[in-house]
Amino acid sequence: MASEPIQNHLLIIEDGKGRRKFVLGKSLYSIGRDVGCDIRLSSLFVGRHHANLIQKSHEDGSCYYRIVDGDLDGKPSVNGLLINGHKLQGHDLKNEDVVVFGPCVRVIYFILEDGTINSFDPDTWDIPEFDITLIDPKMVGVAPED
Repeated sequence: MASEPIQNHLLIIEDGKGRRKFVLGKSLYSIGRDVGCDIRLSSLFVGRHHANLIQKSHEDGSCYYRIVDGDLDGKPSVNGLLINGHKLQGHDLKNEDVVVFGPCVRVIYFILEDGTINSFDPDTWDIPEFDITLIDPKMVGVAPED
């Protein structure tokens, strides 16, 4: 009986620090700009605890990741998540899904076969642009004028 190929889960992160890859393997990741987050994003438009990645399993035993807006206590982020051009609170990620956290801050999710992860070059991937309107972080907490 042939064994199923091993899959690797990868994020290509693009933010104020440039473009880099991040290999996923744990069951839970926090995403945000806070120093305590597992995946740190560099931008004032990203919340301190902007989202979480939760590993889930298909019936066949293979796994995938679900992204959920907000912190683990259920408090949503100010700017939310734009996933493949749609504002969503959560989403079961599929290969090549694009998640936008703010202007010039996005990740793309890949499922790669074992052995291809080391040769994957994040600089060769063209991440699609999505039209987004977000709140200026300096405006959060400012009362509107009467």
